[in-house]
Formats: sequence, C-alpha cells, structure tokens
Amino acid sequence: MQTVFVTGASGFIGSNLVDALLASGKTVIGWDNYSTGRLEFLQNAKKHPAFTLVEGDNLDQTALTRAMRGCDFVFHLAANADVRFGVEHPGKDFEQNTRATFHVLEAIRSNGIREIGFSSTGSVYGEAQTIPTPEDCPFPVQTSLYGASKVAGEGMIQAYCEGFGMHAYIFRFVSILGPRYTHGHIIDFYKQLSDHPSLLKVLGDGTQRKSYLHVDDCVRAILHVTGREAALQSKHGVAIFNLGTDEYCTVRDSIGWICGKLGLTPSLQFSGGDRGWIGDNPFIYLDTRKVREQGWTPQMSIQKSVEATVDWLKANEWVFDKPAESVRSS
Repeated sequence: MQTVFVTGASGFIGSNLVDALLASGKTVIGWDNYSTGRLEFLQNAKKHPAFTLVEGDNLDQTALTRAMRGCDFVFHLAANADVRFGVEHPGKDFEQNTRATFHVLEAIRSNGIREIGFSSTGSVYGEAQTIPTPEDCPFPVQTSLYGASKVAGEGMIQAYCEGFGMHAYIFRFVSILGPRYTHGHIIDFYKQLSDHPSLLKVLGDGTQRKSYLHVDDCVRAILHVTGREAALQSKHGVAIFNLGTDEYCTVRDSIGWICGKLGLTPSLQFSGGDRGWIGDNPFIYLDTRKVREQGWTPQMSIQKSVEATVDWLKANEWVFDKPAESVRSS
C-alpha cells in the first residue's frame, strides 16, 4: 500500500485531499504546524487506522526528514497563502513558501522519494497578456510576493527533478472554494454582512474578473492526474497543470450570489480602482485544456461553488474563531 505524506494536512485543501487519499486506500501521514489549519477538519481522518498526524514545521529540516521516512509520494500544500498582506510581512512568503519548499525537497531527497505534488497558483502568471492563460505562457513581471515565492518554489522543484531523478506535478490553482474554506473574499463579505447587513465595503470597483474552482473538483483533478502518472511521460519529469473552471465572474457577480443566499440587499461601497490591493490581479482566467485532455472536467460551476461555500459557512460559523496557537495531536 502506498504511503503518502501531506504537508498542510489540516488546511482547507490539505484536509480535503487527506480524506480523498484515505478513501482511495492510501496510507497517509499528515504534517502541519496548525498556524492556519484546523484540527476539526481532520476529525474523520483521525479515526482512520491508515492515518497518522504529526505536528511539525517545514522549517525544521531534521524533524521533517524524520517524519517523511518510509513514504512513497509527497503532496506539498503547506504555504502562506495570504496574498493581500504580503507587503506587510515580506519575509513570511520567503520563509513559509520558498525556504519551506527547499526543506521539503531536501527531505524528499534524503529519503529517496521520487514523486512530489505541489500546490502552486495562477498568481505566477502575474498580469498575463494571454487570456485564458495557458501553462506555457511567458511569465511577466511578478506583481505579488506570494506569486514570486511560488515561482521560486516551482523552479527549485524542476531543478531537483532534473538533478536527482524526481518526478513532479505542479498544480496552478485559481482560488478554491467549498467546505473548510477559511480565507478569501466570501468569508470577508460574510463577516461584514453579519456585523452590518445593510452595508458591504468592497475593495476595487467590483469589475475585477476572477475564476474559482470547488475543492472537490480540485482534489479530483489532483488525484486523477497523479494516478495517470503524467509526470513520468513529461519532459524533464515535470508535469504542470492549470486547475480551474472554463468560466470567470466579476466581483459584482459574486456579491450578488452571496447576498442572494443570505437574503440581503446591502448598499455597496467600493474603494475604487481596478484592483483591491498591491499584487491583486484584475483578471484571472486560466486555460485548462491540458488537464481536461487528461480526462478530468469540473462538476461545479462558479456560481454553485460560491453558493455552496456560503451554505457551509452558515452551518460552520465556528471557523471565524481564531485557531489555537499551539495544539497537540498524534
């Protein structure tokens, strides 16, 4: 039975991936420092005999290498995903994304593991000139520290594959929605509307165009592509896939769906401009033909994904509470 190591196991995407891996018959070792993840997301996984949860930090090379011993495949999902506030703590993206990825790669190399799946981002394309944006689109100037840190991570993974005979799956996500969603515009709007239902403050002018993907579709795509061993047939042992839907929406569209689910008609107060913050991309829409050619298609539209996320938040308002700083588990 294959043993899979998952960094960021208690996070939004990581915990959903853990559940799917266990359901497929894999043995899973989850690794997390719980800085942003929630142990509650692993409630079912912790009951599974094939799951082990280890508390640890990717910056602790010795502990990470030890925990990874005996594994066959590594999914590296742990990261600082705070795009908006990157300029307020520029070292965080470097430490938690770039340096941490180097430590994961060193642990993989030390343990003789040959395969890695990496959660990258559509932000690596910056403000792309080609829309929809394909995987082979030239990278423009990077506009966010988060995107830049992921570009660096991708580059190191590619070099390790070439230098040490590894195989990698790099997944460039759009924004992900669905159960266990804990940060992003929907939760921001939901919290605002809970506090003052008659007014919603919106960054930008509401015309920003974004693409989204439901977490169930995201996890299905990851497992479908890795199951087909696409990286083994790829040049240099690296397979890169955009993950998203074949559509996009405006911020105004999303506001309408959110407010519709909440039964509210607030006044909208826009900050102005075509973006919400430094590094915000006013138009993200990825070309997903390559992953579709692998036989995967998303099941949820953006509207349905937004609405499902609102429903989940309504039923799980405990996620608004700040996670404990230090939580122990085994």
